[in-house]
Amino acid sequence: MPNFKELKEMYKSSLKSMDTEETIDLMFYRPIGFAWALLFAKIGVSPNVVTILSIILGVTGGVLLYFGAPPLIWLNYVGIFLIIWANSYDSADGQLARMTKQYSRIGRILDGVSGDLWFIAIYFALVFRELHFGDALAGNYFQEHHWAIWVLAIVAGISHAKQAAMADYYRQFHLYFLKGKEGSELDSTTQLDAEMKKVTWKEAPLKRLTMVIYRNYTANQEVMTPKMQALRANIKERFGEEIPQDFRDAFRAKSKPLMKYTNMLSFNTRIIAMFIAVIIKMPWLYFVFEIVVLNAMMVYMILSHEHRCSSLIKK
Repeated sequence: MPNFKELKEMYKSSLKSMDTEETIDLMFYRPIGFAWALLFAKIGVSPNVVTILSIILGVTGGVLLYFGAPPLIWLNYVGIFLIIWANSYDSADGQLARMTKQYSRIGRILDGVSGDLWFIAIYFALVFRELHFGDALAGNYFQEHHWAIWVLAIVAGISHAKQAAMADYYRQFHLYFLKGKEGSELDSTTQLDAEMKKVTWKEAPLKRLTMVIYRNYTANQEVMTPKMQALRANIKERFGEEIPQDFRDAFRAKSKPLMKYTNMLSFNTRIIAMFIAVIIKMPWLYFVFEIVVLNAMMVYMILSHEHRCSSLIKK
């Protein structure tokens, strides 16, 4: 059994970096996730299995948010608890992977898909809740105008996917400068295209499919960040993989203030807003929050990061 000092070091090594960690995660999800990771490591459970368990918990929790009236409205709180539990597992799978060195691209893809599946369940639950139970403020408006809630949910869902993808991309780029290639999961379409040539549909159809999906995901991130791609190309041409420390420090100083936006666009901020919308019986407000507030935050993050990349290219 590790002593306290050893556990403290293990806990620190299970984190991505202090630059990219959010306060709520450090205070709540990471300690709980670390405890789960220790247990799963002891009983031989792999990170991917933990991710699958998080999907089951998160989707179940999302479905329970449907109930908008007595006598089953108490199930909303069970749903909230299950979603929080699912996120502790989502933290645990990454911490377990770092503790046990069980990294894989499939695990990264699966980890990303897990959150998408939670929110797909949540979106459908909130839409049908509005259609079947009405709203504390809007009353029966959405029951009489079905299209309105569906439009809100679809636009919010598309916005969510884009926000999460960009937040993840900027976080991985920051980790690349902070920890190098080994400490980041930053990919490129050029690298993925080269890898895909070695995997055929005939020999490994499932692996090929996941690579195609991931390649398109990465391509969409690159399209949104032209100045970042120019900076990456410039760095590769000048330095290869050995980026000078002074340049790393310069990038970190410019990038670190934006990490708070990547965290807000990931989970905690949006899930708190969603819980509030459910508790006050106005689920549509959550969709509006994603479309208006979080999209504005994403646009600011992109423009700010692109400006910083331009200044570094000049430097």
